[in-house]
Amino acid sequence: MPIKVNFQEASLAAMTLAKIGNPLRSEPLRTSKQLCRFEESEAELLTHCFLKSFRALELHQLHHHSDIRDNELWKYAAAIFNDNESLLEQGAAIARHLHAKSNHPNIKSGDLCVALIDDVLVDGKATQALSIIKSESKVPFLQISERDGDLRLTTEQGIYPDKIDKGCLIVDNDRGNGCAVYLFDKSGGNTHFWTRDFVGARPVKNDDYLTRHFSKLCMEFAEKGLPEETMQEERMDVASRAIAYLSETDDFDLDDFQTKALEKPDRIEQFAAFKDDYQEETGSELEDKFTVSKTEAKKAQKRLKSRLKLDVGVELRFSSGFISQSEQFLERGHDEDRDMDYVKVWFYKEV
Repeated sequence: MPIKVNFQEASLAAMTLAKIGNPLRSEPLRTSKQLCRFEESEAELLTHCFLKSFRALELHQLHHHSDIRDNELWKYAAAIFNDNESLLEQGAAIARHLHAKSNHPNIKSGDLCVALIDDVLVDGKATQALSIIKSESKVPFLQISERDGDLRLTTEQGIYPDKIDKGCLIVDNDRGNGCAVYLFDKSGGNTHFWTRDFVGARPVKNDDYLTRHFSKLCMEFAEKGLPEETMQEERMDVASRAIAYLSETDDFDLDDFQTKALEKPDRIEQFAAFKDDYQEETGSELEDKFTVSKTEAKKAQKRLKSRLKLDVGVELRFSSGFISQSEQFLERGHDEDRDMDYVKVWFYKEV
């Protein structure tokens, strides 16, 4: 059963800071000597900044192949939750852990903030969370200040909340199974560095996760996994059939899906090969049987691309009903005189 995490009552309690360099470039690590504490108005603003990027992310849990207590971040977070006064000490340990893992030439130096957050609601119950964010880029901003009886314009370099590159939120919930964890990495680089090497987390494979990723797999298969010569309306039909199966079925079964949604033996074979590649690329295997999340199935229907975009500036949008019977109402062809392809659509009346 998915948990419900609410930040409405959350408030920042204290924070520790660090500057994280890349050890391969002999860049140093610096950690704060005192905790940062804030006035109520400042804390309210910073709480929003430190939590806004974690809304609506995929649920993860901390993980270790032998024992969860051997996960470095789990040890530091658990120590902080057990004794809030250890935030400065454990925050420095988190910074050292990140510095040690930053030993790849593509990893940028940056600023690290480790914040203890009070009153995060999990299924209505208040608990604590640890927000760990890393900013790898400074944003210039202007400030008008008074100096020597006159106004001066100065430039500063700072962290812009919407430009924070990496984040990890560890919620003190179900600690024995790795807590509830939310992650993002906007840098576009090697996400394994943040998610796997530093945090040591893996997604929670609940029904929401499986439905969401299987629908994504189906749409990517329709777009990329079919032979290159496959017409766009056929690709849309494949995606539409797959998403319709998820929407109309309570219990997903891979064999049943292949028989009813894919039908053709060659398409089933193509899908199986594409699914293997997808799982290898994402590093996560999808179950052959699971209970379909109707919420995620509805989201998939909204994401379903039912359009034909032409290079002359025309875009045709099709309903799922049209896609299933496009052979009756749509014709493709090639005009030899113009040396151009064309699309012909039959209809009874405008609506």
